[in-house]
Amino acid sequence: MSELAAASGTYFPGRLGFATTADIEEFVSTLERYEKGELSAEEWRAFRLLRGVYHQRQSDVQMLRVKVPQGILSATQLRALALVAARDGDGQCDVTTRQNFQFHNIRLAHIERAMYTLADVGMTTREACGNSIRTVTACPLAGVDPEEVFDVTPYADAFTRYLLRGPLSSSLPRKFKVAFEGCHRGCVRAPINDLAFVARTSPSGQPGFVVLCGGGTSTLPRSGGVLVDFLPGEELLSLSEAVVRVFHREGNRKNRHRARIKWVIEKLGFPSFKELILVEWQKVKAEAIAALPFDPQQPPVEPAPAQPVVPERASSALALHDPSFVRWQTSNVRSQKQPGFSAVTVTLPMGALTATQLQLLADLTERFGDGFARTTVEQNITLRYVPTEAVPALYEALAANHLATTGAGHFSDVVSCPGAQTCAIAVTTSRQMGRVLRQHLSGLGDAPGLRGASIHLSGCPNGCGQHHVATIGLQGGLRKLGGKALPVYHLGVGGGIDNDRAHFTRLVGKLPAQRGPQAIDRLLSLWKSERQHDAETLSAFYRSVPIEKVKAAVEDLLDIDEQTATPADFIDHGQSAPYTSESSDAEAAG
Repeated sequence: MSELAAASGTYFPGRLGFATTADIEEFVSTLERYEKGELSAEEWRAFRLLRGVYHQRQSDVQMLRVKVPQGILSATQLRALALVAARDGDGQCDVTTRQNFQFHNIRLAHIERAMYTLADVGMTTREACGNSIRTVTACPLAGVDPEEVFDVTPYADAFTRYLLRGPLSSSLPRKFKVAFEGCHRGCVRAPINDLAFVARTSPSGQPGFVVLCGGGTSTLPRSGGVLVDFLPGEELLSLSEAVVRVFHREGNRKNRHRARIKWVIEKLGFPSFKELILVEWQKVKAEAIAALPFDPQQPPVEPAPAQPVVPERASSALALHDPSFVRWQTSNVRSQKQPGFSAVTVTLPMGALTATQLQLLADLTERFGDGFARTTVEQNITLRYVPTEAVPALYEALAANHLATTGAGHFSDVVSCPGAQTCAIAVTTSRQMGRVLRQHLSGLGDAPGLRGASIHLSGCPNGCGQHHVATIGLQGGLRKLGGKALPVYHLGVGGGIDNDRAHFTRLVGKLPAQRGPQAIDRLLSLWKSERQHDAETLSAFYRSVPIEKVKAAVEDLLDIDEQTATPADFIDHGQSAPYTSESSDAEAAG
């Protein structure tokens, strides 16, 4: 904390590391105890989950999740991630819907080496999983967005550092997700978090937050309720400490399916829950243990280049005549509030990228930007402080390495968890389905009515793909047909984030997986034919259209029996053999 305090006002706190080698030493010694039989399998499982290590569907390999607070990554950290992917994994990695990085197919014997490589550049896997305070998410454009209230990054960073490795942070009844949002676009989906801080200013200009609590998805979708109408910035940590203490004390430890903080609120009612928080908050204030490490009236400011330095120029032919560049620039480039600079989002289909691409992005952040990047909850990566004049040249470099995909955050930018390809709890290959849908929608473009609309997929009910808050949400499932397992998706419509409130999808029915593209076509056709006026967006239409009308539009696609089913219906996307389910409720990766 002292290092952060000393940095206030002159050095941006997000650029300090979060790692300690003591975590890795503890991991190694605990693994040795387990291998000697001194720990039970359940004790080892609980420990390794809190260190970011999950079992996969495949035997003898692990998933490793790396915590990326606020999504901030330096070029050096990107190179370390690339090294782990290439050396210890399968050459691939994923950006998650919580701005983290995940590696699959890492052998347990290589986890120690991977952890040390990451720790050398300040990255940790501590509390990236398990019943802990998870990675704190924040707007990827925080600090550069012309429309933001103020830059939430220093506050989110202080929250992370205060609670990381805290006395209660690794022993909660269930996972605890936190978000900071500085704009009004819902770019981190604040209302579906356990605790969320949405930037506001008082009439006198004092920075503070609307505080939401109790959001979540899965089997009990809930939008967070307003815990505090306006929280002055200096009281951020004291209130957070109070919420964590109450959750630690009141959460359900007997039934993990009813253990999130939303279930505490469901049991007590929001007024009684809020009263518990207020009482605990006064105790925390009396203890004087939770002060911000900087003056909230003068928070640390991210260092930016003094003026744009254009490293190279693109040909005028590209800038003026290449329609692909123009489309990409329209969808993936935003002007910063700093004159002469742009933020460029690199579209990563469902968050997947290779070690080679990671290495390239590290180089490009230094060549074109400020040496840093930020991940997004749409599973993309944003480069900031790119001189606007250099955007065409950056596009050329991205295009040469298959990274210039258009449509960042648009309808065709499908979001998905890894699904049954690796996850032990998933029942469908959601990522492969996502690839099919992306390809199917590739020629759709960004029609005005599609702006703000989204398609999200999850391979199970847990909602790692955040399908509950998508315009079109698809949740993996199965049904039995003639004694055989048929892969299906629970099709829902009408989800989204509106200001500080989440709207959840309304169930249409169970859709056979192979009929996904047809269903999307039907839903688009229904919107075009039934919307009230040409300006009614897809999101607005599916928020209000009678659900029976939607069901009628896809009824024949949902209707399947032994006589109408084809052999292909029993084969999931990306598979060559009939569908089998080997799901487990042991380790949901969300």
